[in-house]
Amino acid sequence: MTKPAVPAIKTQSLQNIFESTPEWGNGLAKNITFIITQDCQLRCRYCYLVGKNPGSRMEFSIAKKTIDYLLQAKDIVTEKSVILDFIGGEPFLEIELIDRISDYFKQKSFETDHPWFNSYRLNFSTNGLLYGDPKVQRFIHKNRRHLSIGITIDGTKEKHDLNRVYPDGRGSYDDVVKNIPLWLEQFPDVHTKVTVARDDLPHIKDSVLHLWKLGIRGVNINVVFEDVWQEGDDAVFEQQLKLLADAIIDNDYHKDRSCSFFNRHFGKPAFDDNNWCGAGKMLAVDHTGNFYPCVRFAPFSLQNKGPRIIGNCFQGIDTNKLRPFLSLSMTSQSPQECIDCDIASGCAWCQGANYDFAETDTVYQRATYLCMMHKARVRANNYFWTKLDRKLGKTHATHA
Repeated sequence: MTKPAVPAIKTQSLQNIFESTPEWGNGLAKNITFIITQDCQLRCRYCYLVGKNPGSRMEFSIAKKTIDYLLQAKDIVTEKSVILDFIGGEPFLEIELIDRISDYFKQKSFETDHPWFNSYRLNFSTNGLLYGDPKVQRFIHKNRRHLSIGITIDGTKEKHDLNRVYPDGRGSYDDVVKNIPLWLEQFPDVHTKVTVARDDLPHIKDSVLHLWKLGIRGVNINVVFEDVWQEGDDAVFEQQLKLLADAIIDNDYHKDRSCSFFNRHFGKPAFDDNNWCGAGKMLAVDHTGNFYPCVRFAPFSLQNKGPRIIGNCFQGIDTNKLRPFLSLSMTSQSPQECIDCDIASGCAWCQGANYDFAETDTVYQRATYLCMMHKARVRANNYFWTKLDRKLGKTHATHA
């Protein structure tokens, strides 16, 4: 049986890099998350994974059973492309297991003539500490055409070491940054993911510029979704974003770099009724074989609530337990003030955090404690686009 070649993935034109972010599979791929291990070398202070431990490691038999089920469940899993997302803890701690799982997926999808054989990605978000390890590098060379790897580096050494620390409190910046050149050599168009917490708000501008200086041209950045924000944080946030906007525009960084804090489509009335995240459309499986609507509903991701299990690899997906997630929309879970908000577009939420902090065990109660941070971002976003349009001589653009 001969399979056609995997099509090349088109890269985005740099001149439009602030306008939108390309997504492999056009956002239509099924995202399957394998919680390979709950162990990690770090104890990041803002991490939502509150139950890290070295004992909860996935056995190959669980991954194998999961793949077997998903490849034959074509009445439930209808997407023609798939992203196999390997997370922890730190996934590269179990690179040999991941290699075995990946090989099994490729073999079985070929044998069953499944569409996923021609259209899959192996996705990793790693702390970067093991990136140069020979076992990791062998895996990368073996699977290069189907890989997406993001190394989390939070910015300057000062910002990174405030939160991304070892169990003894030491910062990890120096151990991560030494692997960045190899990562960029192998994946020159990668983005990094940056998380902003209360204590590192004053370092946003310098950190984004620092990451660009390292050669990372795309910076995906967001504030933590948990209820940690206090009065006055929004003012610091807005000031940092405006300082960053000035630096970007004054130095023409907008031509070939990106930062997800600035997006022309944000800060307007809601233009659709979609749920912000893909909980329910994604699927996560842990070391016991239990299925979750996303990793944020697994036990070690929750502080206040029990897990939301929607099936397992032995019996499959329970569509009755999945149904509430498929009916989620902006209006089904938002208070009226959010629905009517003039700057609702771009206001993010995490479905798992909503559930964890809700008054009951519902998934339909949207948390609103990020409101002031969103408003601050919108004000800075409008400042950015107004200033950039004036520089470029665009007089037709309007902002909320």
